Amino acid sequence: MKISENLKLVGISMLLAVGLAACDRPGPAETAGKKIDQTADQAGKKIGEAADKVGEKLGEQGVKAGVAIDDAEITAKVKAAIFAEPGLKTLQISVDTVKGVVTLSGSVDTQPSSDRAKALAGAVAGVNEVENRLVVK
Repeated sequence: MKISENLKLVGISMLLAVGLAACDRPGPAETAGKKIDQTADQAGKKIGEAADKVGEKLGEQGVKAGVAIDDAEITAKVKAAIFAEPGLKTLQISVDTVKGVVTLSGSVDTQPSSDRAKALAGAVAGVNEVENRLVVK
């Protein structure tokens, strides 16, 4: 919002400067008025464009933050599902989520444990894909 306020102040300052400069010139008042109107229109457009750009950037950041929160939530749910499963050693399994893609890494005792961890991760809401990088030891 500060950027938008600063842009407004710059625009108003420009209007005043042009208005004062136009008043010093000899000539009809209509010419000065037209120039002030044109400058006001241009300044208004520039301020509007700048405000739109700021709004777009804030919207993009909000979307990115939403994705990060969703990924963190998915990671927590996958970890909870694996932790609740008897027989899986949750301290040896790492979970990472990026844009709904869950990556399982670490080690498990058997292939069925690896398959079960993958199935549990895939069952969590919001998971688009599971990359199973678990190593059977």
